[in-house]
Amino acid sequence: MAAPLNVAATADATSAPVRILLVDDQPGRLLTYRAILEPLGEHLVDASSGVEALGRLMEEDYALILLDVNMPGMDGFETASMIHQHPRFENTPIIFVTAVNVTDMDRLRGYKIGAVDYVMVPVIPEILRSKVMVLAELHRKRLELEAANAQLAAANLALHTEKARELAVLNESLRNANETLEIQNRVLQEEVAERTRVEQLLRGVGRRKDEFLATLAHELRNPLAPLQNALGVLRISKAVDPELLALMERQLALMVRLIDDLLDIARISQAKLTLRRQPTTLREIVESAVETARPVIEQGGHELVLDLPAQPVHLVADQARLSQVFANLLNNAAKYSEACGRIELRVRVQGDRAEVEVSDAGIGLDPSQAERIFEMFSQVETSVDRTHGGLGIGLTLVRRLAELHGGDVSVSSDGIGRGATFTVALPLGTSPGAQAPAAAAPDAFSDEVRRRVLVVDDNRDAADTLAMMVELLGHDVRRLYDPHLVLEEAATFAPEIVFLDVGMPGLSGYELAPQLRSVAGLDDVRIVAVTGWGQPEDRRRTREAGFDEHLVKPPMLDAIQRLCNEPAQARRSEGSHHG
Repeated sequence: MAAPLNVAATADATSAPVRILLVDDQPGRLLTYRAILEPLGEHLVDASSGVEALGRLMEEDYALILLDVNMPGMDGFETASMIHQHPRFENTPIIFVTAVNVTDMDRLRGYKIGAVDYVMVPVIPEILRSKVMVLAELHRKRLELEAANAQLAAANLALHTEKARELAVLNESLRNANETLEIQNRVLQEEVAERTRVEQLLRGVGRRKDEFLATLAHELRNPLAPLQNALGVLRISKAVDPELLALMERQLALMVRLIDDLLDIARISQAKLTLRRQPTTLREIVESAVETARPVIEQGGHELVLDLPAQPVHLVADQARLSQVFANLLNNAAKYSEACGRIELRVRVQGDRAEVEVSDAGIGLDPSQAERIFEMFSQVETSVDRTHGGLGIGLTLVRRLAELHGGDVSVSSDGIGRGATFTVALPLGTSPGAQAPAAAAPDAFSDEVRRRVLVVDDNRDAADTLAMMVELLGHDVRRLYDPHLVLEEAATFAPEIVFLDVGMPGLSGYELAPQLRSVAGLDDVRIVAVTGWGQPEDRRRTREAGFDEHLVKPPMLDAIQRLCNEPAQARRSEGSHHG
């Protein structure tokens, strides 16, 4: 153990008076120096010449030297030079005393040989006393530091000895620990190998989970298609109370949106989701999102306040995907707010980015929830009294889609019960140049046109309900459940429009579409893919197979009506592949 520092002994040694050497050949001045400096309580020693001063220095150490410059024989400069040549006194401070004005060269010479200051005669007592007092105190501090250093050195030696002993004990313990660690390391390596195997299994499970979600979303569309078609039939025939019909349509739309979210999150996890970017404006995107979220907002009796800039905010983005982002945020605000709440959507432009804030006065968040809510399948709360909690993937989609657009999403809240604000930041796009006015569109819809329509789907319910809906729209319809009968029926019926299911057993729509094109008299037939797959590569595949349109199950009534009523020229002009 280290020896303690002897603080009391150090204090006694360094508080004693210090020696001050007074060197002057005139006794009167020596008396004057003594009279000025004796109040300081220091030990004053006289010397009447440079030689005597050197002799005194050989006998004792001095805190400082008060040295007359003009002395006979050996003057002050010579005396100071000899003093500082000795290793013991090279740092001893010297104050020169002179009765005559010294030149700058003399001053420089004195400073070079070790002078720290000059005092002029007649000596001003207060000045001399203050200078000496400072130097004496510095000497005491130096002595104190030297004593402390000596004690520290002794303590360090003792500590080093103690540490060496402790190190030897520690080394022995480490040797024993290393033997134990070697055994544990072998066990750990076995555990790591097992964990690696499990992680590989989990990655496989995760991949199959994503594939399952995508397949599940697709398969769920098939039973929804006849339901959507049946609702279309009911709306056309006006056989059901409008309010009840609107209720069923809202719930079916909610189911479709949940399935779309499942499919999107699966595709994002597999890095298969692509964006179709094009110039657009933030106002168009927000208006589309509001229209999508309006049923949920109105159902809760909420007040929606929009604050949009007067000038267009241009973006280069996938309009449908960004509309999905803001619709999800508006739906989220409506679901987690009490009835008749206030929801605000504000747009601000900050530099080269646009910021969209969606605020509500709902249940709010605590700090621990602010980041967790963006995780997949995470929800703020799942109490049984809140029936619109959803799947917990809406905000995950919001963040992923914003990031795909080069943006980000953040959330802030003042706490539970005080609402929340979600902020989406997106990079601005360039303003599009002037565009030529669009050509006047032909009369797109005509209720008097009667089309020959062929519906082909191995799902009888889907085929029957779609055929009934088209028939109620006033068209001549035939339906088939077996794809192998399509070519023969098409040759005799000569349909103008074919609604063709893509995923049929035995003969898929991809194979059947080109064969339909080869039937005599069907050069202008419009072939519409009806499928549960709706991603860009799915649309590309149907387009390459010869389809003119791409409808995702369940097809909407307005899309069916549009396709049936479009003039032939518009139908054959281009394949727009609507979803």
